[in-house]
Amino acid sequence: MQPKLDQKDTAILTLVQRNCRLTAREIAGKINSPITTVFAKIKRMENLGIIKEYRAVLDPKKLDCGTTAFILASVTYGVRNEEKPFSQRDKAAEIAKFPEVQEVHIITGDWDLLIKLRTENVDSIGRFVIDKLRFVRGIEKTLTCMVFETCKETTEIPLKTRKE
Repeated sequence: MQPKLDQKDTAILTLVQRNCRLTAREIAGKINSPITTVFAKIKRMENLGIIKEYRAVLDPKKLDCGTTAFILASVTYGVRNEEKPFSQRDKAAEIAKFPEVQEVHIITGDWDLLIKLRTENVDSIGRFVIDKLRFVRGIEKTLTCMVFETCKETTEIPLKTRKE
């Protein structure tokens, strides 16, 4: 069951998503609410796991990680001489441990996994695929899609304001 959120909750979440450095006092001023209410609501949403964590969004180009690729991977399920077939979840968790991997998703369709990778250049993406990903037992094939330009990238979740 999803927790109930009122208009103040969604207003707080909208502000915090855009700038998690806002103080409770600043948020209270923006939504016209007492600071104690804002503080209590934030703590409640943290405890419920709605707010999972706070972090800075870094510019990958300024940190020598400006090359992005999305990689589709297929998992082999039936492997000879193996006691049990490979699991998509296990393979996703294994791939997620590589530091250059930003996201791993289990997907439907002709492919099993979608991997988002950030590195310094195309060569390093090639090395990742050839020297790391293809050595993950159970990965059958891959398809790498290079990103030429990113038009939108966000972690912000669109929130519907509920009428009270």
